[in-house]
Amino acid sequence: MFERLIRLAIEHRWLVMLAVLGMAGLGIFNYSILPIDAVPDITNVQVQINTTAPGYSPLETEQRITYPIETVMAGLPHLEQTRSLSRYGLSQITVIFQDGTDVYFARQLVNQRIQEAKDKLPAGITPAMGPISTGLGEIYLWTVEAKDGAQKPDGSPYTATDLREIQDWGF
Repeated sequence: MFERLIRLAIEHRWLVMLAVLGMAGLGIFNYSILPIDAVPDITNVQVQINTTAPGYSPLETEQRITYPIETVMAGLPHLEQTRSLSRYGLSQITVIFQDGTDVYFARQLVNQRIQEAKDKLPAGITPAMGPISTGLGEIYLWTVEAKDGAQKPDGSPYTATDLREIQDWGF
């Protein structure tokens, strides 16, 4: 069988060479139209819900804001999972949908459920959807530094502990 195939290729070498050149040309053409991105977006479709609750502890935020919103989001079409973060005065819920779900459709579904959840939240608490973004947008780094020679009001220089306090409390 292989001998017959080899004999056929040798007898019709020009046809084989044309086929190879045609495949190479097709490969070069497809390479030229291939969309290439420096940082490809490989994240899933997600919608963030941010709710500020001044004066609420993390436990209160979890019980009174995060849990009711997560409960309302359960059962959405194409829902893959939900993640949440409850901190002092902040509830952040990330609703993740299956790949291929239209982000605008997902946002519409989440917005409808937010309207349902408003009745279950404390007075004055209004959840809001975050902007359309990807998981890559969550990466943000910063530092808190003091200029050389900077001094606190009492005249002493800033220490690492002072900078941490500024970071945590915004003094």
